[in-house]
Amino acid sequence: MMGQASDSVGSVQTTVSFVEKLAGSEAFGAMFREGMALVEEAAGYLDGAGRDDAKSLPRPEALAYAAESMRLTTRLMQIASWLLLQRAVNQGEITRAQAASDKHKVRLSQQELASNPDVFAHLPQKLRDLAIHSLRLQARVIHLDQLIYGSEAGYPPNRAESPVEAQLRRLRNAFAPGL
Repeated sequence: MMGQASDSVGSVQTTVSFVEKLAGSEAFGAMFREGMALVEEAAGYLDGAGRDDAKSLPRPEALAYAAESMRLTTRLMQIASWLLLQRAVNQGEITRAQAASDKHKVRLSQQELASNPDVFAHLPQKLRDLAIHSLRLQARVIHLDQLIYGSEAGYPPNRAESPVEAQLRRLRNAFAPGL
């Protein structure tokens, strides 16, 4: 089997899942700490210096800032929920099967930036750094999730637009075409 190794001791055969080991490893612990630190860092920025940064932006960039910050917050909450679910498995609080069953409540999705690259480049550096870091972490989380639970979980890159995204798109088009 791919991703597994067998060890035959006498007449007893044990199977070790590399994915299970990875999910419970120090590498996962590092990812968990990184994710939680990123959540705290983003919250601190958005509730503090980010407010001041947003006030100084021209209207098109201010709209893009609002869209990016909402997308960032949503992405980080999805990541944090998934990480907490996996930590519960690793600590024996729930089984992997229970996590797989509850996983539908965690809506990991392949999000991209909310604004076009030209406008994104004019946003505050800290927001851009947080958004890019969160996208990279999200990709790693989705990859690990697919390894653990299988690719049938699938994360279509072109998912249906949410009502909030639709409203934001309409606002951008009405007030700042080209965002």
